[in-house]
This record gives sequence, C-alpha cells and structure tokens, in this order.
Amino acid sequence: MKRTLLSRRKMRGVAAVEFGLVLIPLVLLVTGVTEFGYAIYQYDALTKATRDAARYLSEFSPSDIAYPVAQAQCLAVYGTTDCSGSVLVSGLKTSMVVICDRVSSTGCPGMTFGSVPTYDSNNGASSGTAAGTVNLVAVKITGYSYAPIEPFRGLGSISFNDITTVMRQVL
Repeated sequence: MKRTLLSRRKMRGVAAVEFGLVLIPLVLLVTGVTEFGYAIYQYDALTKATRDAARYLSEFSPSDIAYPVAQAQCLAVYGTTDCSGSVLVSGLKTSMVVICDRVSSTGCPGMTFGSVPTYDSNNGASSGTAAGTVNLVAVKITGYSYAPIEPFRGLGSISFNDITTVMRQVL
C-alpha cells in the first residue's frame, strides 16, 4: 500500500513535466494558426475591396468628365465613396489603389483595357473570328504589407503580391 502511494506522487510530477513540454509546441501551433487565419482574412478583405471598386467603376465610362477615380479609391480603402469611416484593413492607403482603364493604363504595364476582342463561344479564340469588343477596368492594390496581430509585431511584415480585379466597363 505504501509503495502505490509513493509511485502516484511521482507520477503526478511526471504528468506536470510532460504537460509543460507539450504546452510550448501547442501554444506555438495555436498562435501560428491564428496568425495565418488573420493573414487570410486581410487578403480576403483586400480582394473584396478591389472587387467593389471595380464594380463601381464598371458603371462609368473613363471618358466621362466626372469619372470617379478618387471615389473608387476611397471605396477600396474605406468602403465608402467619400473616404469617411475607418480603413477596411489596417495600413491600407488610397495611394496603394491603382486604377487602369482604356484611358490610363500606366499602372498596369503589358495589359490592354480598350477594345479588347471577345470571341463567340462556338468558334473560340483559335478561329480568329472576333464577336465584338469590350472595354475593361482594373482596380489593383499594390505594395500592401501584412500587419501581424499586435502581440506578434516582432515577426516583421510580409508584403502581399498585387491584388487585382478586372471587370467589363461601359462602352
């Protein structure tokens, strides 16, 4: 009887040591998953922001006098066309939002936005018969650096690649 009581006390100490050894990798794993989830959340928010701004600009012709480039940039950053409220993703600025269309495509080298040929689905692009043309608008967020969750600022920042949405625009 005395022997089992003594071995139980030893086992309690062993269990505490094992728990301490397992706790460190477990905490690192949970914080890593949390940080990765937060990065995916920020990327998704930026993607939705470019989509909203491109959808907004798709209703206007870039040759209009009141073409709302500044409002689209505000929409991508703040979620409103008048730049009111707080930013959708911390660290995002209107200067990071680039608009490319048939009038100005300097921010999107190598891409064509005016009179882009479309093809009949029966013939396909390989037949060479264009069914018509469309104008495109692109909204791109460039140079955004991912900001880690507050307690993990020591990890540094990671720059996302350019996030671009292209939509058909009014002719």
